[in-house]
Amino acid sequence: MTDDATLGEEFRDDGRGAKTLPPSLIKALSRQDDRKAWLSVLSLLAVLAACIGAAVVWWTPWVILPAIFIIASRQQACFVLAHDAAHYRLFKSRRLNDFVGRALATPVGISMRTYRVVHRLHHNHLYGAQDPDIPLHGGYPRGRRYLIRKLLGDLTGRTAPKTFAYFLGAPAINDEAPGSNRPLHDTTPALRRAARQDRLFVVGFHLGAPLLALATGHFLTYLILWILPLCTVLQALLRFRAICEHGAVKDQQSPLLAARTNLGPAWLLWYLFPYKVNYHIEHHLYPAIPHYNLPACHRELQLRGLLDGAEVRHIFFTTELVSADPVPAI
Repeated sequence: MTDDATLGEEFRDDGRGAKTLPPSLIKALSRQDDRKAWLSVLSLLAVLAACIGAAVVWWTPWVILPAIFIIASRQQACFVLAHDAAHYRLFKSRRLNDFVGRALATPVGISMRTYRVVHRLHHNHLYGAQDPDIPLHGGYPRGRRYLIRKLLGDLTGRTAPKTFAYFLGAPAINDEAPGSNRPLHDTTPALRRAARQDRLFVVGFHLGAPLLALATGHFLTYLILWILPLCTVLQALLRFRAICEHGAVKDQQSPLLAARTNLGPAWLLWYLFPYKVNYHIEHHLYPAIPHYNLPACHRELQLRGLLDGAEVRHIFFTTELVSADPVPAI
């Protein structure tokens, strides 16, 4: 939450019964560094450019297939940095923050300002009636076969329309739907108005992009190297990461147990959890901390024993946990 955030725009710290870091340390960790933000953005664009460029130059399955999987991971990275922008934590300038956040989000089918409205509910009402993410990560474990079936469905592209509808605010953005988990009275009219405008821009972009690709003779390249990973591999990555972050948790009422921090090999975290999003307990405890300071936050919490008993897992253990057979009801 930024210092100038008004009521109805804030992301609340999840301090439900948890001991917290000293306010001075939280303030220091929440300090933004535009140079680090630019480094993240430029490194993301560099990987995308390298993958697309290599696939175009060496147009063979041996290059295209790995490129698709890496591009999908960087499409998720676009989402993660847009997520930081939705929290107002990518750049110090609100105007620059939203411009870059929207520029990263739009090509991957996300309305960043709509997501800001929806995502506030996830943070401010985690596992509550208004949390819009429960259908994605709730109810686990459901067994290995169930998880594999869901991920295979994602890889076929069947779930892509529902995902993009979510990020465009349908059905989440409906201010007059009583009894649903939708952004209601605690969201400012300014945020809702900006979300509506942003959704129109994203839809317009994705109507124009294929026409531009067709007109310039790059339609097949656009379909294979952007739309294919966007609608298949990315969908599985988004689901699996969400389940690893919030699935099969021990206590939905505790910030240390309703979210999970996943550790593991650097290469695997780079692929599955780009830009430190694996530090998910820390993010829910202190959503004002930008992504590059989350590892330091994790260390400070550990040094003070504030993560004792928390859902801090190795990613391999998490995978076993979320794919386990469900516990029979007594």
